[in-house]
Amino acid sequence: MALAQKKAALACEECGSRNYMIAVNPHRTERLEVKKFCKNCNRHTIHRETK
Repeated sequence: MALAQKKAALACEECGSRNYMIAVNPHRTERLEVKKFCKNCNRHTIHRETK
């Protein structure tokens, strides 16, 4: 039996655009922060996990 994974979006800190979807461990307590490319800002910015 396969279990479905929880998914969360990564939103740009500058413009708020949700650019990336990731599979997350539901037992984590803090939110993920990653520096990724934002196509709206046209540069690398911090992306935070949203619910």
